[in-house]
Amino acid sequence: MSAIRSRLRECLHFCLHLRWHYQVLILSGGFLLGGLLSGIHAPADFLYHFLVIHLLLFGGATVYNSYWDKDEGPIGGLRKPPPLAAWTRPASIALQFGGLFLSLPMGWIYLLFYVMSMLLFWLYSHPVYRWKGHPLLSLIAIGVSTGTNSLVFGYLAAGSVWDPLILVPAVGVALVMLSLYPVSQIYQRREDERRGDRTFAVVFGRRTVYRFFMASYVAGIILVTFGFYMLQPWLAAVFPAVAVVAGSVTAMFLRSLKGEPSEYRTVMRVKYTMSLMFVLFLLTAMVIHHY
Repeated sequence: MSAIRSRLRECLHFCLHLRWHYQVLILSGGFLLGGLLSGIHAPADFLYHFLVIHLLLFGGATVYNSYWDKDEGPIGGLRKPPPLAAWTRPASIALQFGGLFLSLPMGWIYLLFYVMSMLLFWLYSHPVYRWKGHPLLSLIAIGVSTGTNSLVFGYLAAGSVWDPLILVPAVGVALVMLSLYPVSQIYQRREDERRGDRTFAVVFGRRTVYRFFMASYVAGIILVTFGFYMLQPWLAAVFPAVAVVAGSVTAMFLRSLKGEPSEYRTVMRVKYTMSLMFVLFLLTAMVIHHY
């Protein structure tokens, strides 16, 4: 019985590290924006691949990263991350490949972006490469894998054909997501320094994190607005107003951060609030567009 309880505990820890609530609430904006820009010609396929990307690809990548990090302090979506068993690493890779298999009908361009995300996730986490430990390489890995590619996934899953112009708002989404990425590193500085990871926050400090947020966020909003102007012009007039309000509130919170682990709740509250505002805006726009 003790062996069964131990294995069940390992499975529970694995499920917790998938952090599906984090994937859906924090990382879904790019995919939804891709669908909105596309017009969602295939709603069922769009929803199906939304789940594949966020639950299998992103969820599997999150467990893979957690396995190598072995965090003891708070991380995004988990205040007290439990330890992971050895089998969870191949299981996390299997989830990612499962998503790849389910994405085969989407065509070679979609699969190319999917494989690109997988490779970047591995480069980001694996100790041999450990892009996470480099301030600029980590931005590239996260920006492309969960930002740029997420919008492309949503655009193609919604039924549209490939259009290189979609990369303009896709880069914008990456910049908006990256604007908050180093913020999580502020309260993780002690853990990252213990591992020897030279993250953006460790190398450049709290003040530069704030300046980076402002620059990256503004640039991202401009590119996303341009994407709306090209594909859904009526939203180009509304989106900047929502973005300014969200950015102003976020900036106010960020200026008060001191880089303590106890600020985990504050940082996560900021990230959830900002992301939910973006997601709710996109969902509302979808409803208005279709009805």
